[in-house]
Amino acid sequence: MRIADKWFVRHSVDGGITLLVEQHIHPVFRCNIWVVEGRDGNMLVDSGMGVVSLRDEIQDFMDKPLTAVATHYHSDHVGSFHEFDERVIHQAEADFMSPYDFTVPLRVTEAYRDDFTGTGYTLDWDVLIDAVPYDGYDIESYAVPGAEPTRIVDDGDRIDLGDRNFEIIHLPGHSPGNLGLWEESTGILFTGDSIYDGPLLDNLDGSNVTDYITTMERLKKIPVSVVHGGHDPSFGHERLVELADAYITSRS
Repeated sequence: MRIADKWFVRHSVDGGITLLVEQHIHPVFRCNIWVVEGRDGNMLVDSGMGVVSLRDEIQDFMDKPLTAVATHYHSDHVGSFHEFDERVIHQAEADFMSPYDFTVPLRVTEAYRDDFTGTGYTLDWDVLIDAVPYDGYDIESYAVPGAEPTRIVDDGDRIDLGDRNFEIIHLPGHSPGNLGLWEESTGILFTGDSIYDGPLLDNLDGSNVTDYITTMERLKKIPVSVVHGGHDPSFGHERLVELADAYITSRS
């Protein structure tokens, strides 16, 4: 397997936000990693697979206190969670983080492919990466270290960056403690895997379709200007309502 020249790709986003993408991860597991800049601190929303150090990559955002928020505990969102001093997760998933037992192996088996049958996704690679970060990297050694949260949050709590303030919104369904981050002043909403512009997964351990439908109804009522999901491109309120209605119809 080839050696990657560069693991992360960066994109500047309106609203003082940077998107980082692990370009060598399979698209199914290629989580959106967001950095939000504030006056008194910065916020990291999700931390990818952790194949390569995210902390090293974002040293330019470490000049202020940085709060790492996990929208939920799945391994494609918390791979580098352990690298940060301030670690936030919803109370429904806090116990899953230390010790951590949800690591997805990088090598794809037939049984693993079968798990995605009918989901709208295809695991068409033999390994979940198409390059290695350095010569001699051992694919079989990949694991996500446990990372005990330093702050456990629930619906209505807030992340304060000084000039920016994000409300925690509990959005269960995909997982028990999936959380969103809502900035009312700008209409920005980070949703994790509760909603994104692609096939939504509700067949995992901890998924709950009834909760997911309730989440979709709640999301439709939020006056968003832009949704930054856990995967796939960002979108606005009209598309949010379309996606939510489509999910509700598909499960009714």
